[in-house]
This record gives sequence, C-alpha cells and structure tokens, in this order.
Amino acid sequence: MLAPLSWLKEYVDITLPVEALAERLTLAGLAVDAIHRIGDWWDPETIVVGQVVAVLPHPDADRLVLVDVDYGGDAPQRVVTGAPNLFQFRGVETLPTLKVAFARAGAVLVDAYSAERPRPKKKLKPTKIRGVESAGMVCSERELGLSEEHEGILLLPEDAPVGTPLHDYLGDLVLEFDFTPDMARALSMIGVAREISALTEARLHLPPDVFPAEGEDRVEEYVAVRIEEPTLCNRYTGVVIRDVTVGPSPKWMQDRLIKAGMRPINNIVDITNYVMLEYGQPLHAFDYDVLVRRAQRAGERIPTIIVRRANDGEKFVTLDDVERTLDSEMLMIADALGSIAIAGVMGGQESEVSDKTRNILLESATFEGINNRRTSQKLKLFSAASYRFTRGVPATLNDIAARRAADLMRRYAGGRIVPGLVDAYPVPQRPVVVYTTESDMQRILGMPVTLEQAGEALRRLDFSVRQVAEPDPNAQPEATFALHRRPGEPLLECTVPWHRLDVTIPADLIEETARILGYESVPLTLMEDALPTQHRNEVIETEERIRDILIGCGLQDTINYALTSPENHARLSLTYAPLHASADGALIELANPIAAERRVMRRSLLVSALESLQYNLRYADRLAMFEIGRVYLPELGDGVLPYEDRRLSLVMVGPRQPQDFYATSREEMDFFDLKGVLETLLERLGFKREAVEYRPLHNVGAFGPRCAEVVIDGEIAGLFGEVHPQVRAAFDLPAVRVNAAELRIERLLRPHWRFDPVPPISPYPPVVEDLAFIVDEAVPVRAVENAIRAAGGALLTDVALFDLYRGEPLPPGAKSLAFRLTYQSQEASLRDADVAKLRERIIRRVEREVGGKLRG
Repeated sequence: MLAPLSWLKEYVDITLPVEALAERLTLAGLAVDAIHRIGDWWDPETIVVGQVVAVLPHPDADRLVLVDVDYGGDAPQRVVTGAPNLFQFRGVETLPTLKVAFARAGAVLVDAYSAERPRPKKKLKPTKIRGVESAGMVCSERELGLSEEHEGILLLPEDAPVGTPLHDYLGDLVLEFDFTPDMARALSMIGVAREISALTEARLHLPPDVFPAEGEDRVEEYVAVRIEEPTLCNRYTGVVIRDVTVGPSPKWMQDRLIKAGMRPINNIVDITNYVMLEYGQPLHAFDYDVLVRRAQRAGERIPTIIVRRANDGEKFVTLDDVERTLDSEMLMIADALGSIAIAGVMGGQESEVSDKTRNILLESATFEGINNRRTSQKLKLFSAASYRFTRGVPATLNDIAARRAADLMRRYAGGRIVPGLVDAYPVPQRPVVVYTTESDMQRILGMPVTLEQAGEALRRLDFSVRQVAEPDPNAQPEATFALHRRPGEPLLECTVPWHRLDVTIPADLIEETARILGYESVPLTLMEDALPTQHRNEVIETEERIRDILIGCGLQDTINYALTSPENHARLSLTYAPLHASADGALIELANPIAAERRVMRRSLLVSALESLQYNLRYADRLAMFEIGRVYLPELGDGVLPYEDRRLSLVMVGPRQPQDFYATSREEMDFFDLKGVLETLLERLGFKREAVEYRPLHNVGAFGPRCAEVVIDGEIAGLFGEVHPQVRAAFDLPAVRVNAAELRIERLLRPHWRFDPVPPISPYPPVVEDLAFIVDEAVPVRAVENAIRAAGGALLTDVALFDLYRGEPLPPGAKSLAFRLTYQSQEASLRDADVAKLRERIIRRVEREVGGKLRG
C-alpha cells in the first residue's frame, strides 16, 4: 500500500524524520518497504509555481500560443507552448487564475518525447520556436515525472503561491508498505495514522462525522434492502444522493489518489476510492435511475436491493466489459430483475456511473472474507475492494464511511443527500473483551510488564481497560484462551476497539503491548537449562550428501510440484510394486485445488520429473536433473493421513557433452550414462560394489525394454532405465532418449556408526593384466565378475570391465567381456608363478559357473 506523508499529516501530527518514522513503523509490524520521494530532483531555483498572465496567438503557428508567466521575478517571462488546455484562453483579456508549474532555462526535466523506458532527463535550454524566443516551459505531469499525462500542462490550485519552489509546494514523501494479512486495520490512511498516533503519542485528527441531508423525503421512499445470506453479508447500508453532476474531481483529490496508486476517473468514482483509501471501507456507487427503470420493468415501485447467492451457470457482465460465469457459492448484489454487482468484488456494466448519471445509490457493506476471496480467485478478478474484504472490514465502519462519502459528493458533485440511511444489519458486530495477566506477559515476552504499563500501552491503541478480580462469566471462551494465571492474580480486562478485528485472544493483547513498548525493549536472555542431547538426523544428512554427490556429477537440483493430475498419472504405468505399492492405488484429491492440473498429490516422482521435462525441453536440448521429495501413498497410511515416502528421481536427456568448442561428440546420453551416475552415487554413499546389484528387467512401469532394478544388500531400492516411447509421446516429449530413475531414500541410508575400515596399503607393487571371456548373451556381467572375485580371493584387489564386444569372429548369441584385474599382496612381491596360478583358478571358475571361455 502507498501512503503519502502529506495525506497522513491530515490525520496525525508527524514530527519524526521520515526515516525514523519508517523504522518505528517497521519495528511495530508495519513493514515499510520503500520511501518514494516525489519531486526530490526538482531544482528549487528553476522549477517554481507560476501564474499565467496572458495567452497570445503565435504569429506563425496556429497550434502554438505565447504564454506570459509571472514566476516571482522582476517581470513575466514569455514562453511558447502547444498545450491544448490553454488554447481556449488565446486572446482573452481577463484570464481566470491559472497557476502552473514553470521551468526556467537550466531546469532538468523528463524528456516527454523519448521512447526509452524509463524516460531520461534533459536540461532545458533557451531556443527559438517558429521565430519566437522561448527560455522556459510550462510543464505537464509527464515532464515532472508525476504521471504519463501529457495532453496538457499541469494546472495547480488557485491558492498556489507564485514563486514558491515546486518541490516545496507539490513535492511529497510516499511510504510503501508491505502488510501481512493480519494487518487489515492498516489498509487505510486513518488506520496507519492510528498506528503512528499510538507509537509516537501524537494527536489524532479524524474527519468530522457529518450527514448534511436535506429535504422532506426519506431514503426509505427510494430503496429497500433484503439480505438473504446474513452469514455472508453482516450489514448493508445505502445512501441516496440526488442531482449530482458527474465531472472531474478536485485537483487535490486526484493528486492524492495518484500518489496512492489509483487512477482518477470522475468525481463520483474518485470519492468512493478516496473514502476507501481514507477509512478502509470499500464503497460502490450505482446509477440510481438505472435501478429505478429495472424496478419498473419488474413491476416494482422502488428498487429492492437483494443480497443473495448467484445461480449456477448465471452470466454477468462486469465493469471491465467481461462476461463471467457464476456459481451458487458466489454472493451477488441483485434486484428484482437480476444481478447488478458481484458482492465485494466488482460492479456490473449496466448500473455503472456515467457522465449522464444524475442520482446515486451509494453502497457500504460488510461481506464475509473467505467467501469473497474464493469468489475473487474463481473469477480471477482481483480488486482493491476484494483485497480489503478478504482481510476483514468491520460492520461498524459501514455507516461512517457512507456518511463521509455522501458529504464529499454533496460538496464536490453538487448533490443533495436524501435524509436517512437504509440499513440492513442482521449480524451486529459484538464487542470483544479479552483478558491478560502479568504472569502471562512475563511468560510470553520474557520480561516483566506491569498491568499499569500494559494498560497504558493498550489505551494508546483505543482499548478500554480496567483491572478486575475475575473474568466476566458471560465472556466468550476466546477471552481467556491459554491464559496463564497465578491463584488470586488480578486480571486486566480489555475491551477491543471496533476497528480491531484481529484481537480475540490473550496472546493478541500481549503482542499489542509489546509493539507499543517496542520489541527492542525485550531483553536478551540466555537459556538457563542445559542444551538437550543432539541427535543426528540420518535422513537429512543422507539427502544432503546425495545432493552434493549428484551436483558434483553435473546434475541440477530441482524442486517440482507435489501436485499433479490424474491424467498424468494415467500416462505412467505405475505397476512396479516395490515403488508404487499397488497398481490401482488411490490418489489424494484436493478440496480446493489451485488449478485443474494440480488437483491430486503425486504417487511417483517420475510424474513431476516428466512434467518438468515437458516444460524445460522447449528451451534446452540437454537436461540432467534430480529431485529429492515425497510421494503420497494413502493405502500405506494410518487411515487418516497418507504414508509419505521420501524418494530420489533422476532424469538425463540430450547430448552426452554440452555443446561448446571442445565438444568431441553429440551422442545422446543413454542407459549406461544413468547407470554410471547411480554407481558413483552408491559408491560415494559408502555401499560396496559387491553389495549392489543391477537386475535387468523389460517393460516395467514407465520404462521400455532397457531397464533394471537396483538391489542393495538384497533389498530393492528402485528402478531405472529408458522411458518407454509411448510414455514419452504421452507427455509430448521430443523423440530423444529419456533416461530416468526413481529410488527410495530409505534404502540409501547407512547408519552413521557404520564405518568401513581403510584397507592397508601394500608396500609391494601390483600386477595388472587383462582377461577376456566369451560368454552366452544371456549371462550378466555381474555373474562373471562374481566368479572372478570368488576365484581371486584376497590377492585380487580390483576387477573392472573395460570392453564389451559382439560380432565376428564370435559365434551368434555370444559376447566378449574384457576385465582388467589387479593382483597385490600385503606380504611379498608376486611372482609370475603366483599370478599364473591365480589366473588358471579364475579361468576354471568362470568356465564352471557361467560357461565362459578365455578369448584368444
């Protein structure tokens, strides 16, 4: 929210420098994000208030005029301008009072005709325009950086003092707030002023609450109100203002609205917006004559405002000329003929105020916040009114704001206020009483606060307080909720002001007391108790290690949506029991999803991974990503909450090497690239190679013929492979290899107390040799490697596959596996005879167990 300091000063005396004020407000919970300084760059010597004393025709141009400006110097200065709003005064002998922003030569102004954004500034220089000297400029709002308005020059109020630096007259400071949702009370100038008054003990000045109605008629003769949904509309008030003249609002009001971030429209709409910014009460003005004509068509004498739910499928055209489809959860303002506004969100096109409007029905109401927010979200229609209603508007404010707006319309639109307010008030705002004690404040704040100190702080916030021995037996249960009280300890009874809907329990009182006393006064205290024993979290530690390892392997850590759609789940065949529990497992549906494609909780990380690929492959041809997250399995839960299993997913797509000058190949990453990453991960997590097994599978789950399951210490940890082409096509992925994996974090945990001893380092040299075996195509590499390790014993320190060959001269259905073997003893250097004996033993073992023959 934007709050001009000049506007705030109308309601509260501000003596602090703006920086100190912003810091005090921020420490009290009203976060000031920025201080905008309007006109701080205007030179006080060259940009001043001037008065036009003559407007003369240009001797050589019909679209230009000569303007003589009194700027407080020795003589008026003549300048040339093409401002359209001065043409009407050309040649007029007796001018009205025309005050302008006048810039003399040397002034720095915004370049109004530059195409750059933001527009640059330039220095004003004397020049000749169509043969006439011009050493100054009468400025538009764009040239002063106030707005984009450039159709005419800026005309100041008639009482603007000539010669005054424009910085002193029109400059301002604007506080930009970032309020949390509980700060609804501060969504207005008066709300912020109340906070400043309480924090600085400055005097508060509220506008006079007047209602200068005229005439012998009564408002009941013009309109009636019926509320059919009192839980959604606690109060609805209406005022009739007759004989208004729609036109521009006063310049001072337009300036305030612009500084507060709103666009002026006309005096009627501007007044409703002005009062909303002033008090925090959204208002809406209907063209009363339109309502009368609608009532006559319905056979009624006067309009009846009906607050009701919309009909399912009902169509309604809002002020922005968009037809919207409604449902029965939405609250509408209607009459006998149909809907005329979406309650608390936006009015209708038919009954909006126009230049022809002569009579106004002014609405001021309180609508239930949750329903209003849901309506706004469903329609994707967000307004300043709905922003305030969703956070809470007190019903007591309705008539106060209505009277204020009606008085402004009388003064600035020439209207006559019809005596009386039509007021339907089925759910009166009840007074709220809350209690607190010294011991409770000590317990929560950690510092002693007396009831007298708390009472004084709360009185500054308009609370009525008194000390009592016992709480009122008729008080609401929230009044003493979680209140700590010693036996016989006195209570501070606090009656909450009507404009504070956020104070309902004792903790709220303590927060308000601390805000006024200053959070900086809460002392620093050390814990008196011994620190509890620290326990290691193996899951979190393992996840962080996984992140470090995979990032080191060149993958990117991603965070995907845990919400997805049933359709995307159906595109995957989640039939792999070790990961997916059951093929027909239920999906957890959200009652109020943010979007149709985010309405269920995921059962597999692969769903999110493929959704992410679908989006990101539009911008990159190579992706290597992983995610650590949860999946939600209701069938494994406790019947109330689902079981949340922590998983790891990996996805690798695209060229093996990123494209750059040094890239030697553009081959795609395949199954073995992904397997290599998994091997590196498991090895660095501390799992020995012989404890990990990769069992080949075919067409399992979302994977095609090339896939495998990861088995650690005999337990299945997950599944990986190339995604099936049909699944890839279902997610609209390009025709490239999509390599993916999903593993359970639980299977990757290793207890922190399990240390692997470091093998002794042999002082004797190793012997390295290569052996190649011809085996049947169906024999897995793991089986051959196990046979080699079993035969080699302790002297065989390493086995590594370095070549796989198929083809001539090998027989059909056979393959050649070449291994590099390392022998090393801890006791002596190995002789040729020792190595030969080991080699023969290995060859025999491989032949016996897997049928392998030594090649060559």
